[in-house]
Amino acid sequence: MPDQPSAQPSPVTWGMVIDIDRCTGCQACVIACQAENNIALNEEQRFVEHRAKEWIRIERYWEGTFPDVKARFLPVLCQQCSNAPCEPVCPVNATGHSEDGLNMQSYNRCVGTRYCGNNCPYSVRYFNFWQPEWPTPLNLQLNPDVTQRDVGVMEKCTFCVQRLNRARQAAAHSGRQIQDGEVQTACVQACPTSALIFGNWQDPDSRINSLARDQRSYKLLEELGTEPVIVYLKRVDASAPPTSTAEPSAESRPFEMEGRWLG
Repeated sequence: MPDQPSAQPSPVTWGMVIDIDRCTGCQACVIACQAENNIALNEEQRFVEHRAKEWIRIERYWEGTFPDVKARFLPVLCQQCSNAPCEPVCPVNATGHSEDGLNMQSYNRCVGTRYCGNNCPYSVRYFNFWQPEWPTPLNLQLNPDVTQRDVGVMEKCTFCVQRLNRARQAAAHSGRQIQDGEVQTACVQACPTSALIFGNWQDPDSRINSLARDQRSYKLLEELGTEPVIVYLKRVDASAPPTSTAEPSAESRPFEMEGRWLG
């Protein structure tokens, strides 16, 4: 038999850099994600029941005591881990990795065991406890490029894969590769302070590669070995007291932020 041609490795590994120093907690990214990806409405009762779905959320932390109080904001979304703990626990292979480095979810395979959600250390996977509904006229603004998830399945951030596919097809039609900055996720496009930057890690000249070399860079829960593709840049706080140069052990620090260890 003739030798089969070997599969060519993908020239793309999508990733993101999030600059905490620029984030104001406005939640424009949250609203943009809801609209772009047909995420069900989060009414007050859903938050009370801890059943709200937000593919990207803004975590808020308070420092100090009144009146000297500071609010800190941390955008959290699926980290698209290269060593994702959610993938091996799925009994029906409904979650897996794409060739361009995305942690994907196959809605038609999901049987709702929620094992993946239990095994995600970032709490960024969401289960549909109810059939999503959009009252008129909100049903008219649903994105036709995005699947509407039914009750009983898990869902999560996809890095707006519909936009990535569209850009890939346009680039292939022109006989070229996707250029840096050519495609943006909804959250990145909506951010008024450019705190979120999207790009290709395999492009050495991409903006995210340049930003990731900053000494402020870190990854969420990096010590768990999940190998996230999202890099965070710590906030610059001139008023913060000097910190020790000795880093605490991995067991005592879930993540770092604002130039200090939070744990």
